[in-house]
Amino acid sequence: MTAWNRTGPVAVEVDGTAENLRVVDYAAAAALRSGAELVLVAPYSAHGSATPMTAYAPKPPADLADAALRIAVAHLRHRNGYALELVAVAGEGSRSRVLAHAARKARMLVVGRSRSRGPQRLVHTQANLTLTARAGCPVVVVPLSWKPSLLDRKVAVGIDGTALSAEALEFAFGEAAAREGDLIVVHAGLPAERAFVDEDPESSWISRAEYVLSETLAPWTSRFPTVKVTRFLSSRPPAAALVHESAEVGLVVVGAHSGPLPIDPVARRSTAAMTCPVAIVPHHLTEPEREHLLVGRRTRSVVPAT
Repeated sequence: MTAWNRTGPVAVEVDGTAENLRVVDYAAAAALRSGAELVLVAPYSAHGSATPMTAYAPKPPADLADAALRIAVAHLRHRNGYALELVAVAGEGSRSRVLAHAARKARMLVVGRSRSRGPQRLVHTQANLTLTARAGCPVVVVPLSWKPSLLDRKVAVGIDGTALSAEALEFAFGEAAAREGDLIVVHAGLPAERAFVDEDPESSWISRAEYVLSETLAPWTSRFPTVKVTRFLSSRPPAAALVHESAEVGLVVVGAHSGPLPIDPVARRSTAAMTCPVAIVPHHLTEPEREHLLVGRRTRSVVPAT
């Protein structure tokens, strides 16, 4: 795991398919907006697959990766000329290891979303959450059907009032400012205690949620005064609220843990169901947070004497 370099290049996965060129175009647009270098990364396995039905010797995987990079570079030069600074890298090894290594100094890593459905899509989504934790930078997952649209100027971000939202909020404000667009801040999910005590528990939740939003947003609205912010409170479960917003924006931003085995059900479910690109932004534990976590683990491990 590495720290997030806010001023680094934009990295993008290249796999040689025609659909992947849309993902490359998305990454190129992000690089052009920020004036960053674009790094094209093609992971490959040294052990290519061949079957008895193959009538000829297949090309070595390294050659296929190089060919995919050449096609991507030619495509970008045709569309953008030399306004974009490009670097192309073919890396041997697992997808996760190669991409995480290439993104160790990146401001973001862009990958395509699998066309798989059902449980298999959740498996691929979990793989991207793990990749985010290893890379240390935001990973933007782009549907293979993505095309530029007017919605690209709108960004939505989910926050829960905890430190997990900190980097996600920073990334979302930065993206909205770079796109000269609007930001929708989503705070969702009525608490379990809504059924108790207060005369109007929902109204009480709204008041608390508005306070959380005001306190959380204050530093960022002053830092990004040109970004128009819309606050959206929803009684839907967080994942459902974010998926609902994804139909109206060009990017949804979610926070995720950066541990070795990230378990983020909201990020996983919402990312798997998004209809637009989604940025998974890792939260790196601060020293006080790490100490608090360790103390909690020690406390849970103590067995009371009998």
